[in-house]
Amino acid sequence: MSEDKKRQLRSQAWFGRQDKMGFYYRSFLKNSGFPQDQFEGRPVIGICNTWSELTPCNAHFRTIAEHVKYGVLDAGGFPLEFPVSSLGEVTMRPTAMLFRNLAAMDVEEAIRAHPLDGVVLLMGCDKTTPALLMGAASADLPTIGVSGGPQLRGVYRGKYIGSGTNIISMSEQLRAGEITLKEFHEAEGAMNRSAGHCMTMGTGSTMASMVEALGVGLPENAAIPAADARRNHLARMAGRRIVEMVNEDLVLSKLLTRQAFENAIRTLAAIGGSTNAVVHLLAMAGRAGIELTLDDFDRLGRDVHCLVDLMPSGRFLMEDFYYAGGLPVVLRTLGEKGLLHKNALTANGKPIWENVKDAPCWNREVITTFEEPFKPEAGIAILQGNLAPNGAVIKPSAASPELMKHTGRAVVFETIEDLHHRIDDDTLDIDETCIMVLKNCGPKGYPGMAEVGNMPLPQKLLKKGVRDMIRISDARMSGTAYGTVVLHVAPEAAAGGPLALVQNGDLITLDVAARSLHLHVEAEELERRRAAWLAPEPHATRGYVKMYVDHVMQADKGADLDFLVGKTGSPVPRDNH
Repeated sequence: MSEDKKRQLRSQAWFGRQDKMGFYYRSFLKNSGFPQDQFEGRPVIGICNTWSELTPCNAHFRTIAEHVKYGVLDAGGFPLEFPVSSLGEVTMRPTAMLFRNLAAMDVEEAIRAHPLDGVVLLMGCDKTTPALLMGAASADLPTIGVSGGPQLRGVYRGKYIGSGTNIISMSEQLRAGEITLKEFHEAEGAMNRSAGHCMTMGTGSTMASMVEALGVGLPENAAIPAADARRNHLARMAGRRIVEMVNEDLVLSKLLTRQAFENAIRTLAAIGGSTNAVVHLLAMAGRAGIELTLDDFDRLGRDVHCLVDLMPSGRFLMEDFYYAGGLPVVLRTLGEKGLLHKNALTANGKPIWENVKDAPCWNREVITTFEEPFKPEAGIAILQGNLAPNGAVIKPSAASPELMKHTGRAVVFETIEDLHHRIDDDTLDIDETCIMVLKNCGPKGYPGMAEVGNMPLPQKLLKKGVRDMIRISDARMSGTAYGTVVLHVAPEAAAGGPLALVQNGDLITLDVAARSLHLHVEAEELERRRAAWLAPEPHATRGYVKMYVDHVMQADKGADLDFLVGKTGSPVPRDNH
């Protein structure tokens, strides 16, 4: 590396000094055994790690971090690992989504404050991916993403089962009396049998696919199982590549372009990905300074077929997806149909088309052709109408075709506690033609917009064999979930949106083909109800939750905090002497 290049390294503002402060910076790190030449112009690579025993999806990240370090050292860099807040969807209450923006702040400020020239992001459980990418986008150093990979297939009594998807189906079977509690517990031990995130096309797998489609990760990042040695190989190659990215000054903003986000939106439709990706991509675009709206998801995804037969929309699991060829096959198919910006730059320095143009498919049951798709025109649909003036989201690939156009009587639950209290009451006035409505579960209302939108069906209807109904809320749902579920209604009820005004017995029409969600109540009556509406009491009077509720934007804006939108880069912080 030339002397000019050495002087351009951001880290040299710390380690290149030959004075009192340079002594401090180098000396304290030397207590870990680093030799002097590590500080003499080698690119310093931060390994941003979300390992935590409280985040089971990321429990193997110590090993992945070691392989990244090997790669950085191979390429002549200086790797330094640092922790950030780890968001585990499984264990966090009230919801990990409440803390996504907090983790993004942690990432951004950690990058900016430390002597880093480039960053490798280790992410797996679904909120860790957007949180790290949002923070890194605002800091805008050379950045590469490494996902942790999906778990191996669950296997129960000789059949494959998928995390989340079969949890939901088996819990309904338990409530309906179709399986015993002993069988339920037996399935628990059979489902999650390796490290990694959900092996269905849940939000974890979807966001790993978004990392690859955006060009922030290396090819095949999305689907290599966590337990497969090739996941560690990819981590090592990412470690090597980030050093080259620093030398090339390939900062994250050169990857997160408008073209990259359009590629991601079409990929989301083609994989039957999680609805959660909508709110996360909107937030990430906001950090990157890219204008992105809900209309873009409908316009770009409307004519894209679902090409991947994976749970929750289909039969297979992420392990099968990888063996069939993985995301490169999907990207190649989109490119061949003119649905991919082929020149979008990726982290390996190549246009995305060069990475995928020769990708082979090994199993057409798992990854179908565009001509004979798994499900035609099944991308994310954006609904609008007087019940959702700023939009709502539905995933047609996971919905029941017979319910895609339906008018029904509203059965309203004011809060999640109200739902849990009454859902299994035999006196509840509900049948399978009704539409379940849940309020006060959006960004401000829950707080944090929890994954409760796929409401459990009433036990009395489950016993009749009913397995789907239209459900409408301002909440999210797990990417592993399924059903005819309308989500992310904006504005939310707690912000005074029309959803707050729905009453039992109101008629609602869902028409997915027309992209319409209509409440059959006259405007004058809605105004009367609005005049009587009272905003809910605040969730907190201090701390992060108060800051979140005071500043969180609505779902159609990505639910980021308003003062975090945009980026400031990573200038060298003010000297401390």
